[in-house]
Amino acid sequence: MPSADHFTTYSRQWELLKLLPSRQPGKTARVLHEQLGNAGHEVGKRTVERDLIELSRIFPITSNEISIPYGWYWTPGARVDFPGIDLAEAVSLGLLEDILRQLIPQNFVDALEGRFSAASEKLKTLPKNRHAKWADLVRYVPPGLPLLKPAINPEVSQAIQEALLQTQQLKVTYRSPGAENAKELTLHPLAFIQQGERSYLLATTFNYPTALYYALHRMETAEILDEAANRPAGFSLDEFLAKSGGQFGDGKMISLKANLTEKLADILRETPISSDQKITARAGKITLTATVKDSWQLHFWILSQGAFITVLQPVSLRKSIISQLNASLGNYRV
Repeated sequence: MPSADHFTTYSRQWELLKLLPSRQPGKTARVLHEQLGNAGHEVGKRTVERDLIELSRIFPITSNEISIPYGWYWTPGARVDFPGIDLAEAVSLGLLEDILRQLIPQNFVDALEGRFSAASEKLKTLPKNRHAKWADLVRYVPPGLPLLKPAINPEVSQAIQEALLQTQQLKVTYRSPGAENAKELTLHPLAFIQQGERSYLLATTFNYPTALYYALHRMETAEILDEAANRPAGFSLDEFLAKSGGQFGDGKMISLKANLTEKLADILRETPISSDQKITARAGKITLTATVKDSWQLHFWILSQGAFITVLQPVSLRKSIISQLNASLGNYRV
């Protein structure tokens, strides 16, 4: 079995062959040495020169000896296409693999399996390369309490992906939160939305024009129908998300005014909740003003801040938060 050093050599020489141009004047050993370094192979220029001489005995490559430094290139008509993956692709695919598996149709994932495998093997051939170690040095940690992904019927997921691609209607059995029994719905798929750990189908139902979110994990069955799905005239996913922010609201903008503790004020100064956010301090109070979307996510965020925030305006939002806090407090009264 070849040693790790042999694999590193093969990987470097394979990369070197891919870097060679198909015509004169070719690339000098110095240029190839720099490009190999950028690709993750950190060796000396003399090693590159030896590689070129060794490879020229096996492959139809040659050097331009008209002037010094010599340029290396493929013999005319002998350029070979080398399937493979470079270091940047390998690191990127390694980091994105889990996300891509959730966002793209299964047949697309199947088509990428070879690339995922090639990316993994590429990184294995460069165990000492500092760039190849990037995937081991970076992680995305979601804010808040980490949640496990809900279980989704793979047949449901596949049917939804195909219905979206074919613009076909879907018949699903859907169990709403708290409902004892699932109901049968006819959906007109519009888009797939991934929000944190949860996957949603954005769709209209029956003949209603309003697009709603349907959680995939609440679908027990899904069947593609022969009828074409209806898409609202001029529907744009980007415009829909810009309006609603993907936050489960109607997209209505409100002027939020609230008092903050110094701790929360420091956080929001670094990571504002809107482009027009203002934080002012007067008479011992720190006040926030910002234009934000009135959404479920906003309510959830305010409640999660507890005593760090006190909503002042709009009055309707203040009353809603007070009502929910009172209900929460009631749960703790003996």
